[in-house]
Amino acid sequence: MPRSYDEITRSTVPDPDSSFRPTKEQEQQAKEGFRMLDEDEHALHDRVLAAVSGTGIEIEIDRTQVTLRGQVSDSADLTRIEDRVRAVEGVGEVKNDLVVRS
Repeated sequence: MPRSYDEITRSTVPDPDSSFRPTKEQEQQAKEGFRMLDEDEHALHDRVLAAVSGTGIEIEIDRTQVTLRGQVSDSADLTRIEDRVRAVEGVGEVKNDLVVRS
């Protein structure tokens, strides 16, 4: 039965002493395109998170771009949340993927 490249590599290539092997979660994140946030992005993430706390909105940070995802109760909330995020120091572009609950 054919196996994946990763399975074959894990079973045939010994790890040198004190080497680091990624966890299954880290491997999955790499396949999905996960990128670690740098220090400035972490700080921006925290500021934006504080601005939208209690709303249930998910945020994603990519440099200075903020992507908003989730559901809001009406169009006024949609605009209000986006305006709050735009007012956060360090936010460049806001990609609003919020939807109004039906």
